[in-house]
Amino acid sequence: MNSTRKIAVITGVIFIIATVLPILASSLVPVLTGADYLTQLSAHTNQVAAGVLLILIGYFACAGIAVVMYPVLKKWNAGLALGSVVFRTIETAFYMVGLVCLLSLLTLGQQFTTAGAADPTSLQAIGNLLVSVRDNAALVAVFAFCLGAFMYYYLFFQSRLIPRWLSGFGIVAIILMIAACVLALFSGNRITSYIPLAAPIAVQEMILAVWLIVKGFNPSVIASQSAKTETN
Repeated sequence: MNSTRKIAVITGVIFIIATVLPILASSLVPVLTGADYLTQLSAHTNQVAAGVLLILIGYFACAGIAVVMYPVLKKWNAGLALGSVVFRTIETAFYMVGLVCLLSLLTLGQQFTTAGAADPTSLQAIGNLLVSVRDNAALVAVFAFCLGAFMYYYLFFQSRLIPRWLSGFGIVAIILMIAACVLALFSGNRITSYIPLAAPIAVQEMILAVWLIVKGFNPSVIASQSAKTETN
């Protein structure tokens, strides 16, 4: 297995990790709405901790996607390849802000239930603020994801490293995701309120992951680019 094929397989695996683990984690973390979410967090401490671990791995994988693909994509456009790394790293950074907020909410929930509700109003207000910061950080993270992903999908489409129907679907899915972000920004709703607009990119990335693992990058395109590089 040559280096380009290994990169394709690793990228496919990372795509799956970055998509699947946060979804699994969401089933472990109570919904942060209603009047009793702090109590729910406190009642499921170990479950939330497991969810945080899955989320952490998934978020690191988000940045890893662009990093692993960089050696291949830079041959077509180093600037866009680097840009995808930068924006997907920014995405991960803002997701980490949200993760810190979640850990802080877990601690706050424990205080809320063990302090005898000495000052429940203040604790609830702090909790609501942390939830708001988490939601806003997630929105910025998704915006950064859209920019980074658009860059490598454009390079895929331009280079034909993967079939154009696949990279074209990726570009359309990213545009739908950007629309979801804009709607969330102006409506004040959570980005998760727009699942129909966000679902296509999740499907796309799973299809792309399987394609990269099974088929890899187009070998004729790789060979042609390598020949041009050697000639120059």
